[in-house]
Amino acid sequence: MKRFFTNLGIVQIFCSLLLVIGIMYVSNYFVFKNSISGIYEKVAQNNTLAVRTMIQSFDNSFRSVNNIIHTIHGLPYSSLESEEDGRIDMGKVYTMQDSIASLASSADFIEDVIVFYDDMDLAITSIGTSSLSQLFEKKYKHDLYSESYWRSYIRGKNSFKLMPGQYFKVATNSSWQRKKLMVAVGGNKIRISNKNIIILIDEAALLKHVNQKQMMPGASLIVLDQDRSVVLSTDADTDLSGVLDEVYFNSSQEASLKKEDYQYNFYKSDFNDFIYINKVPYQFQNIDSVVEANEMIMMSAIICAVLLSVLLSIYLNRPVKKIIRQLGGTSRGNDFRKILSGVVKMQMEIDTTKEQLKQAESEARRSVFLQAVDEHAYSGDQDLLLQGDYSEMICSKYFVLTMLHLNQKSKDQTPSMAVERITEVLDAALRRVSGDIQVFYDKNLHFVALMGLEPSADRAALLKQMGRLCASLEQEELQGYSVWASVSKPYKTELRNYKLAYRSAMDGLLYRAVKDSSNVQDAEKIQFGWSLYFPFDKIEKLSNYMSNGRLQEAKEIISETLGENANRNVHHHQLAHIAKTMFLYMLRHARMSAGADDELYKLEQQFLQRIDYAHDYLEIENALIEAAKYIAKHSKSEDTNRLNPSFISQYIELHYMENLYLDHIAEVVETSPKYFSSYFKKTFGVNYVEYLNKVRLSHARELLKDSSLTIGEIGEKTGYLNSSTFTTTFKKYYGISPSEYRKQNLNE
Repeated sequence: MKRFFTNLGIVQIFCSLLLVIGIMYVSNYFVFKNSISGIYEKVAQNNTLAVRTMIQSFDNSFRSVNNIIHTIHGLPYSSLESEEDGRIDMGKVYTMQDSIASLASSADFIEDVIVFYDDMDLAITSIGTSSLSQLFEKKYKHDLYSESYWRSYIRGKNSFKLMPGQYFKVATNSSWQRKKLMVAVGGNKIRISNKNIIILIDEAALLKHVNQKQMMPGASLIVLDQDRSVVLSTDADTDLSGVLDEVYFNSSQEASLKKEDYQYNFYKSDFNDFIYINKVPYQFQNIDSVVEANEMIMMSAIICAVLLSVLLSIYLNRPVKKIIRQLGGTSRGNDFRKILSGVVKMQMEIDTTKEQLKQAESEARRSVFLQAVDEHAYSGDQDLLLQGDYSEMICSKYFVLTMLHLNQKSKDQTPSMAVERITEVLDAALRRVSGDIQVFYDKNLHFVALMGLEPSADRAALLKQMGRLCASLEQEELQGYSVWASVSKPYKTELRNYKLAYRSAMDGLLYRAVKDSSNVQDAEKIQFGWSLYFPFDKIEKLSNYMSNGRLQEAKEIISETLGENANRNVHHHQLAHIAKTMFLYMLRHARMSAGADDELYKLEQQFLQRIDYAHDYLEIENALIEAAKYIAKHSKSEDTNRLNPSFISQYIELHYMENLYLDHIAEVVETSPKYFSSYFKKTFGVNYVEYLNKVRLSHARELLKDSSLTIGEIGEKTGYLNSSTFTTTFKKYYGISPSEYRKQNLNE
């Protein structure tokens, strides 16, 4: 036994195997623990992003409901009675019903819109008309929300109210259906009209609209109104007792609270002061049992591995000695040749690994460089690490950063060369200009080259060499690509200067003059200018031409606008912004006629890509004209009859803050100002200017009451050119100044 334990070979093998097993156990344990926490952290981060998206969707949905209410208030017919005999004018009823149906169809989560008057039992809905009492007895039946309840509620002064979802018995063609509906009731503290409006919202459709399934399993979302009452919850248990009392936040902050097994994240809406609470599990359920089970498995494995190490130590003692002798060349035989072949194979694998490490090092240098030129700051330790990595990149005392941009000449052709191959070609070509160089791939066929520069070097000669090099690459190694470059100012080789050089070279690409045909831009010679030409009246005409399919007139405006900017020699990025703005103006009239949103999405993406990669203004003009052809083609069949009360009132509600002159809105509905003025007076009962002022002032009163904006800011937000005009108009209609109105509401 003593001889057995003193056998050095067995002890060495056993200890080696035991050490390997111990290291594997420790590493596996930490990997396991970190993986569990890491997975939860990642899931929690994704859940936060999903909740923010849902909140934005909720805000947009409630904004749509609010806009519908304001639009209905703005519809004509303050009374449905005929002026001749006092009876209900069914023509007015049918016109209003059509308008309500059109507005209700704009949101798929709206179950129905109900409009009724104080002195009438008639209720107008999006699907027809009915008696108000019959509507809530035979169509939408609920124990509390009856006709008498709504009559009593409307008689009081209430702000806009969103009531929690309740189960209604909804009548269908053949039976009753149980459906959970939320009720939105328009406020009547400030009566915009004598219409009473109730909007029924399908809670299930609303949750589907905001894509509730994005949240992580076990999480829920609770919505509180401005009075901190729960109006919607995806959790059956919405007990918030003690939660709201323990958190404080204002409109510019978010807050979170950990309580028991849950974390509550609070968000405040910028639109209607609603509070959104995201309730998420503080950790995965049953995580402790999972950890204990895995620890038991690892402990069992370590015990078995120790026993196996003992057996292997005894079994491998003699063979290992023979292998050592064979590796030392003391014996010959089949065993030695097998080991030798294994060593040769290992050497080949080492060579392969070296090549992989070389590629990994190149990619790591690229990653470090991109971090160095990032506009956001890194920690001091990271800067020291970057400084160490950059110390071997450029040996020269000074350098310039050259940004090369490639673009395929044929858009239909598939990429003919891989990025790695293009990088090799550029590296080899640039070394003919400077021997001290590093080439990195940035993105979207943008390549960055750090070029060493001696103090005595002629920079002008370098620019000429770069020009010849770009032309040579287009003719030889990089056929099928257009190549142009931007050369930064010279900088001293220091870490902080790489970011400056990158920005300088990027400015050379962005601020190049559109008529400059040179393939090399010198960042030192940028001449900044802002002499842009953007005729708003013609751009508005361009939009109208698209709606009528008048392509030739649209092409003339496009060519004239871009041509004038080219004559002024504006910067490339400025012309690109002008082209994108013109495209968006044209695109307004394509959505209703194109049919498929994915086609418009592809059109927009292709257009933006062509604009970003365009080398001169002619490419931008061709891209804009091709987009105009597509939009005009899909706009020819569009119904352009916009001269109806619903469209006019909704357009004014959405654009009241702009300069809505009579000529402008007449052009929008495609009629003459004189005819539009007569039609508006006949349809709405008031002239256009008086109606516009009422809409603006109704929104102004809400801002005076519910916001902290100044009088001048409120005037600007509601469409008045200055505070004096706003104050005069407000006093004309309400008899008091805006400041006095605000004081009265504050005192209330």
